[in-house]
Amino acid sequence: MIDRVCVVGAGAVGGVLGTRLAAAGVRVSAVARGATLAALREHGWRLRERSTGALLTAPAAASGDPAELGVQDLVVLSVKATALADAVRALPPLVGPDTVVLTAMNGVPWWFFAAGAGVPAELRGRPLRAVDPDGVVGATVAAERVLGGVVHYSAAVFEPGVAVLNAIGHGLIVGEPDGSRSERAAGVVRLLSDAGIPTVLSTRIQADIWYKLWGNMTMNPVSVLTGATSDRILDDPLVHEFCAGVMREAAEVGDRIGCHIDETVADRMTVTRGLGAMTTSMLQDASSGRPIELDALVGAVREIAAAVGVPTPATDALMGLTRLHARTRGLYP
Repeated sequence: MIDRVCVVGAGAVGGVLGTRLAAAGVRVSAVARGATLAALREHGWRLRERSTGALLTAPAAASGDPAELGVQDLVVLSVKATALADAVRALPPLVGPDTVVLTAMNGVPWWFFAAGAGVPAELRGRPLRAVDPDGVVGATVAAERVLGGVVHYSAAVFEPGVAVLNAIGHGLIVGEPDGSRSERAAGVVRLLSDAGIPTVLSTRIQADIWYKLWGNMTMNPVSVLTGATSDRILDDPLVHEFCAGVMREAAEVGDRIGCHIDETVADRMTVTRGLGAMTTSMLQDASSGRPIELDALVGAVREIAAAVGVPTPATDALMGLTRLHARTRGLYP
């Protein structure tokens, strides 16, 4: 039974999960800092539904010191990939023998090749230096403790401690890295679903991660380079074709690692166009002067492509241009 939940990263994604769970009666705490910590302590969990304007609130136990919160049944890790190494250093006081760590983050996670249905044997256990360059994350959070999560709802933060839910979409996908249908994964699915967050159980979570990555690994960095919303990116025929080239490369990599994508590039772009004039999360970060998650979305794809022998000239160009642009603005190391 899941009785105690802690959110590490109470931003857009974590704020939605934390508020919905707390409002459903679950004991939900948060590890936070600065203005977010102050807001959670003063106001509790807050979630504004964009469609109705309603504000959902619930009590929150928040601390900058994880030791004050104690061992949890479930830890939701929903930080930006750029903050991951620092965030996992906070986990040990929250983790007991049976604690589950749910990763709800953008891009390719550090545990991607830990195990799993479809993962090539020669890649199994391979670390990803793009997202865990020093091995700190993998050494701190054992892969067998992890549940993978893929977020398919749209949320944002416009002031500390207040998440804004733009659209619930398809909610969440949750799955074991080894592809099994475990009771702990089923328990997390029930917990989130009962809290009003549509959640499904996957036996191919790596493929689900790759599919989402395939859709946002171009829009995000190109939006940072251009300052444009997704509709304008797709409307420019040259940029449209460049993005399609990157996606074709990523699809070929996916085929080599057991993450085949059935959809065509054109069909996926039609889905993106249906979202309207979308401001990507990476552009929101860049506009606010925050570091961008380039390594998790693009660098990891290049690393995996090199491991399986797939040339990626378009992806290389996207990485180089975005990295240089971000470095000149202090948004990338």
